[in-house]
Amino acid sequence: MKTKRATAPSIIARKNTGKKIVALTAYDYSFSRILDTTGIDILLVGDSLGMVCLGYENTLPVTMEDMIAHTRSVKRGNTQALLVSDLPFMSYQISVEQAVSNAGRLMQEGLADAVKLEGGTSEAEKVSAIVRAGIPVMGHIGLTPQSVHQMGGYSVQGKHYSAARKIKEDAKALQKAGAFSIVLEGIPGSLAEEITKEIKIPTIGIGAGPHCDGQILVLHDLLGMNLDFRPKFVKQYANLGEQIQSAVHDYISEVQSGAFPDTEHTYNQKETAIRKMEEAV
Repeated sequence: MKTKRATAPSIIARKNTGKKIVALTAYDYSFSRILDTTGIDILLVGDSLGMVCLGYENTLPVTMEDMIAHTRSVKRGNTQALLVSDLPFMSYQISVEQAVSNAGRLMQEGLADAVKLEGGTSEAEKVSAIVRAGIPVMGHIGLTPQSVHQMGGYSVQGKHYSAARKIKEDAKALQKAGAFSIVLEGIPGSLAEEITKEIKIPTIGIGAGPHCDGQILVLHDLLGMNLDFRPKFVKQYANLGEQIQSAVHDYISEVQSGAFPDTEHTYNQKETAIRKMEEAV
């Protein structure tokens, strides 16, 4: 029996229920179709696709066209989860008008249910304008990957009092602007707990400890498909990277030895068809 599709209001309503919100990234139809059978609450088409799918060093080269194409792909496999799509680098920073226009493209062309953007007080005016346009917005503060060069790398944010206070101000500004939820990335668990208690919209943590209203991970990290690194906050629930390598090695070996394809995996003509061919000759 299918469950009711998740919406921004239904995610907000989870804030005080005690039932954690569960989110994952997704980048294509195949994984989206599988995840659609699991009861996941939110699918995020993250600009992390730049690193996971496109092989970039960071998220900065990802374009609106990339995001639209991948979001449409995920949409085709999803019937249950709230589908959120990232506004990529320089698609909203220039002006309010640019932010609203590109958020609209992710909804209209990408078929997203909501958009996500990075930044707090500095982006609150844009969040407010996007919300006024009828588009649900998920915020993202703390470690914000689009600011990797400004931060000097992927380091934990909010460890000191002034930085922690700034992140709390960012969270409150996003709430006031109308965001329906906020991703807290790469901050101390105690800070995430304080923010979660002080705001009325859900917090979704990634590297932010256990006290957020929900959690999100990059799907490929969860499945052990990232061969390059594993952040401290990632728990691998499978090791598909090694399983895929093993399967492909077996395939190579069987093709080279002649063991594949065997009779079980080969089409055979019916005897009557063979006779007719022989008669025709």
